Amino acid sequence: MPTKPAYQLHKHTGQARVRIDGRDHYLGTFNSEESRLRYDDLIADWRMRQEDQAGMTIADLSILYIRHARKHYRKDEVETSEVNCIRQALRPLVAHAADVLCRKFGPKKLREVREKMIGQGLCRNVINIHVGRIRRMFKWAVSEEMIAETVYRALLTLPGLEQGRSDARESEPVRPVAKALIDAVKPFVSRQVLGMIQLQIATGMRPGEVLQIRGIDINMAGRIWEYEPRSHKTSHHGKRRIIFIGPKGQKIIRQFLKPDLQAHLFNPREARAEFVAKHYRKGAKVADRFPVDHFTIEGYETAIRRACERAHGMPPHLAKIDRKLPADQRADLKRQAAEWRRQWCWHPHQLRHNAGTDLRRQFGLEATRTVLGHSTVSATEIYAEADLQKARDIMATVG
Repeated sequence: MPTKPAYQLHKHTGQARVRIDGRDHYLGTFNSEESRLRYDDLIADWRMRQEDQAGMTIADLSILYIRHARKHYRKDEVETSEVNCIRQALRPLVAHAADVLCRKFGPKKLREVREKMIGQGLCRNVINIHVGRIRRMFKWAVSEEMIAETVYRALLTLPGLEQGRSDARESEPVRPVAKALIDAVKPFVSRQVLGMIQLQIATGMRPGEVLQIRGIDINMAGRIWEYEPRSHKTSHHGKRRIIFIGPKGQKIIRQFLKPDLQAHLFNPREARAEFVAKHYRKGAKVADRFPVDHFTIEGYETAIRRACERAHGMPPHLAKIDRKLPADQRADLKRQAAEWRRQWCWHPHQLRHNAGTDLRRQFGLEATRTVLGHSTVSATEIYAEADLQKARDIMATVG
């Protein structure tokens, strides 16, 4: 156990003082009975914490942090995707250091965990984000007085992976979806999914914003409609998000408006009912696989991915890999399937890049920032691809 914090005189004030975990506690007049009693109480608490900290392992802390995350990361009483991201970040940590005591987990151990992530093929940006989540777990533990602050401060000394200076692979930048790839999936998605795709392109909404849209959330009073999502990416920071909907978006929305303004415009149950009516004989019993009245992001992404696989003819042995095959053969097929999907599949987050690129080309970066709802221009530059055709035209003239 560390050395007991000393009872000291603070000369400037004449008070007794004790420094515990980097924080000064003033106890009253030096050598007074009251100051001695307060000192004894603080030391007793300190000893209890040291005993708890001495036996807490990484596995113990991870369980407690997940429990905290499930309560903390919520919107509209529903867990956000951050909870699952934290789980993914902690998996390699627990796999490598489950039985390591928290007080002995330092920068070297964290570097070892990071090397495991590199070995798993994760890209550099994801690894840095995962390491940040691990550090936040230790920061939370310090705030709950589960571990000493020095453990967290030591972890901060490990620098992040830099581009071109590690063995971690680099991620491909997110690009807009080619129009041909969007058109290819139209025959293979439901009317509701196609409506969400078209509305994202027309307005630049995030996938999470288009999923939750209801009639009551839209102000239709003016020529340009205004949609204010109940929940959005920065709502927990107290920021408002207003999405402006022009004629193209209004035309799409009108197809899905309902008498019940509280109802979600895009309903997976309706999509399922239309599919059953089209592909099954009348009266056939078909299980209802959609207990919720609105799409989830995972369901939206899955619908698009499966449509891409059908539209471009994904080989059957890659679309459904036989679980009875040897592990090495299955791993090779999974790698081939991932490569195939990288070439032919796209996801709804890319549609925001489509809208950003078109807006930037026509109206400039600052106007695009306002429409997309970004706080800074630098964020908009990630979504809105530069109009390289302008540079080509210039060089064709002067070069």
